[in-house]
Amino acid sequence: QVQLVESGGGLVQPGGSLRLSCTASGSILSIYSMRWYRQAPGTQRELVATITSGGSTNYADSVKGRFTISRDNAKGTVNLQMNVLKPEDTAVYYCNAHRSVIGGQYDYWGQGTQVTVSR
Repeated sequence: QVQLVESGGGLVQPGGSLRLSCTASGSILSIYSMRWYRQAPGTQRELVATITSGGSTNYADSVKGRFTISRDNAKGTVNLQMNVLKPEDTAVYYCNAHRSVIGGQYDYWGQGTQVTVSR
């Protein structure tokens, strides 16, 4: 079982930056692939960034070059540095811990943090 708590959301002007943090407890974070998703009103949840247990990263095309995901297994944290923010980045951002095992998978979610990009 993994408990995830996001923080760092808020209101920022276009072109600005925010750093989201996800703090995990309850299990060994290092065995999970960690992901950030986002969901804007009226849309489906979208995968934004992934960092595997080995440290490999992947990003949605819409955020490549602007967002950076990182993890610190010792501290149990995953961060999402968001730069050059655009109004279309406005959404609730969710932290996800994912692990695939034979016969199934585990997924844990945080409660989400609101990011609003507006003048």
